[in-house]
Amino acid sequence: MAGFQTEVLDLEGWDHFYSGKVRDLYVPAGASFEQTDRVLVVASDRISAYDFVLSSEIPDKGKVLTQLSLWWFEQLGGFANHVISTDVPAAVAGRAMVCKKLGMYPIECIARGYLTGSGLAEYKVSQTVCELPLPEGLVDGSRLEPALFTPSAKAEVGEHDENISFAQTVDRVGTEVAEALREKTVALYEQAEKIARARGIILADTKVEFGADPATGEITLGDEVLTPDSSRFWDAETYQPGQAQASFDKQFVRDWLTSAASGWDKNSGEEPPLLPAEIIEKTRARYIEAYERLTGQAFNA
Repeated sequence: MAGFQTEVLDLEGWDHFYSGKVRDLYVPAGASFEQTDRVLVVASDRISAYDFVLSSEIPDKGKVLTQLSLWWFEQLGGFANHVISTDVPAAVAGRAMVCKKLGMYPIECIARGYLTGSGLAEYKVSQTVCELPLPEGLVDGSRLEPALFTPSAKAEVGEHDENISFAQTVDRVGTEVAEALREKTVALYEQAEKIARARGIILADTKVEFGADPATGEITLGDEVLTPDSSRFWDAETYQPGQAQASFDKQFVRDWLTSAASGWDKNSGEEPPLLPAEIIEKTRARYIEAYERLTGQAFNA
């Protein structure tokens, strides 16, 4: 992928195995991925947009994503998750977790509670979101009740995820698992939406991933959960349907990249430009504000 750079760390007791857009996976030293039942998941400060990993990084982003995910895992006690321990090498303290190695389902599980983004664009054309029919008269920011389950098929790094129907989800994972993923995704969204709203944050939508626990077969929450990278957070105080909402996620970076100031065409195939220092700092501030408002705790880098 253009712009894709990975820092492979020398971590005592762990060998680098794989790097995604934002996270790097390590396995116990001397063990193969097939042999082990656990992985070290390290969140980097990389940021992705429009299927590029940008050359600019957001300082402390990896720590925000990890610490916020850990907080959410605690709040969502009714959902099994993959975290084993936060006892990690000092070099990645605060931004890494030792996790169960799950058999990940090839589905991005997305819950949409509000109409915006790509869903709004589709609605304007066909009055649907991911082929699900919606009422007339909705606008940017309209609440969707109940929340929609709009899965997508995972793509390789550098490729576009593909929106798929529920029937296509069944084709990929079977009826029982597909129904369970839909039920769990919507239930998780509804629980998290209430928690966020009580803290002055609207959770517009979110993406989660599940896998099967190889020891028990239980469908288990993996990867990250409810972070500014995987979710759309809005300020409840300024929320107003019919307009773009003030957000605490990487939409701020996307907006700059597609502005005249960047001079970049997202359809050009060219690597995005470096982010200006001001955009980097403001993005960092938004991620930290999301963490602090949701958790009620000061962020300690």
